[in-house]
Amino acid sequence: MSPRSKPVKTPSPQPGPAGVFAALGDETRLRLVAVLCVGGAVSIAQLTSTTDITRQAVTKHLHVLADAGLVHHVKVGRERLWQFDPQQLDEARRSLDLIAQQWDQALGRLKAALEAEA
Repeated sequence: MSPRSKPVKTPSPQPGPAGVFAALGDETRLRLVAVLCVGGAVSIAQLTSTTDITRQAVTKHLHVLADAGLVHHVKVGRERLWQFDPQQLDEARRSLDLIAQQWDQALGRLKAALEAEA
């Protein structure tokens, strides 16, 4: 099976950070987000011009990213231009920061308990 005919697994839309992580869990979608972060509003034709992925596959990936709130499109004439929307990614980052803080606190308590026993 060539990369052009590889089926796209479409996860169910999930709210909040879980949806962002699910959407970014695919290498192709992660690359699309990277391109959109640099390039501003981009058409599907522009997104597929440097890859061997079909327009149909890119469209499916973009819809997964849109369901997660990471991208949106604007219509310009007959064309849709896709743009990155950082709001959901920022929310996901805040969730990871909170988890990291909780781990730091838990490790601090463990360290204090171990030092108290010594």
